[in-house]
Amino acid sequence: MQQWSPIETDANYLAACLRGEKLYGDDFTPEQIRQWFLDEENAHFQLGAADRTNYKYRYHALNRRHGYNLLPNRRFQRALAFGGGYGEELLPVLDKVGSLVIVEPAEGYFTRTTLNGVPVSYVKPVPDGSLPFPDGTFDLITCFGVLHHIPNVSAVLKEIGRLLAPGGYFLFREPVYSMGDWMRPRHGLTPHERGIPAHLLDRFLLNSGMEVVCLKKCMFALSWKLEWLLRRPPFNYAWVAALDEALCKLPFLPADYHATSRLKKLRAGFVHGVVTKPRTAAV
Repeated sequence: MQQWSPIETDANYLAACLRGEKLYGDDFTPEQIRQWFLDEENAHFQLGAADRTNYKYRYHALNRRHGYNLLPNRRFQRALAFGGGYGEELLPVLDKVGSLVIVEPAEGYFTRTTLNGVPVSYVKPVPDGSLPFPDGTFDLITCFGVLHHIPNVSAVLKEIGRLLAPGGYFLFREPVYSMGDWMRPRHGLTPHERGIPAHLLDRFLLNSGMEVVCLKKCMFALSWKLEWLLRRPPFNYAWVAALDEALCKLPFLPADYHATSRLKKLRAGFVHGVVTKPRTAAV
């Protein structure tokens, strides 16, 4: 496991974050953000993506059902994959993409210049989340399971809103539960990742200059267990994505941000969003 130290915070602040009243890290100082960035820089890559031979993207069916299938039938001349790894998350719509920029902190991902014939370039981010592109550069931006690794989520969403062209689309998927106590090492997780409380995610999107087209709950706790049966990533199957959507619509599912019992963990853990930027928006 990667060596790291918890970022020191006030006990009352941490308690408020665990209650979902604040997002841990979103109001950190520049130095705390820099420490977080260094801890997370290569952490996800080292969890499994570094083994390129056995690496397999795990969420194609989920992305299609809740994201790509809701896009208009049009061409996206410039696409940005924020935290897009090797770029595979764009495969379902790559035939409609003119060029692809992948933002990644881990340089181990910088392995290709094309993907299925589409030009690919990589950009390494900086801790404050700013990116070296003019306003409205991209007409499609994806960010699947990345924001919860970042401290300053609200600032990054504003930057994504700045980069998105009017009439463009932003697709994301994020956990809306705590993912456990992030002040302690957790098996299979990077040092500081934590979910984003749903009401705070709504607020950050509202303040980003973008408008929500669709938000859907997904990734019910028991859906993950199908991997034991299938021996393959379950969310690469269309029928699993459909079953998962039905389970996430069950009434009276727990909605606690930080679950303290197994029963409260039986919930829809993520939201999948399709967001656009109004054509009349000021960039």
